Amino acid sequence: MSILSTLNQRKVTGQKSLALLIDPDNVEEPADLGNLLNLAKECYVDYIFIGGSLITQSNVGKIVNTIKKECSIPTILFPGNNMHIDLSADAILFLSLISGRNPEFLIGQHVVAAPILKNSGIEILPTGYMLINSDTTSAVSYMSNTSPIPPDKYSVAACTAMAGEMLGLKLIFMDAGSGAKTAITPKMITQVNRSINVPLIVGGGIDTATKAKQSLEAGADMIVIGNAAEKNPNLMIEVSEKIYDFNKSLNIH
Repeated sequence: MSILSTLNQRKVTGQKSLALLIDPDNVEEPADLGNLLNLAKECYVDYIFIGGSLITQSNVGKIVNTIKKECSIPTILFPGNNMHIDLSADAILFLSLISGRNPEFLIGQHVVAAPILKNSGIEILPTGYMLINSDTTSAVSYMSNTSPIPPDKYSVAACTAMAGEMLGLKLIFMDAGSGAKTAITPKMITQVNRSINVPLIVGGGIDTATKAKQSLEAGADMIVIGNAAEKNPNLMIEVSEKIYDFNKSLNIH
């Protein structure tokens, strides 16, 4: 079953998913990922995202290959631009930055990447990407030259997500940005989740199990942890336990 089909099926049943985000710039040597990947396997991480807003090292391919050697967790590219593509990954989040008005990240980068991806065999995941303002200016906001949606503008976020779904995007990804200290509020997650029928991914600022639980209960179908998990590996254990408990309550293991 394709990744998108799996996510849609989980959306219908209410099953939650966990993704681990690996920023290539935080990886000195791909071989050093062994402990993190072993932990990901033990914690039943569903997907591994690879990418970031600004990647200064040319190690994406090495990281993907290392992950594939160490485990069977699907690898999904989370590209900052068309230079961050490696066709050995299982899928790519084909991100359209619908919260901004910069045409380069709405469609421009996609035009360049399309012929590369067309016959590659990699699964394309058309994704509406929405930046939500946190306590600091995120790298992706700076690099994309776009303004994030204010954290209390719930109707703006909901209507943006609705428009993305109506345009044919298959996933909505709300992100507070890598390293954000403030996670997206449960109220905003609830408002967006109620406005769409496609799976909702939430990331940024989820640095405690409590925040993870709040995001799940508010309606996130998948939560993404990155920097926080690298700094505190126990977080992955705690978050995975919250997801396990949530899915167990649905009689899903």
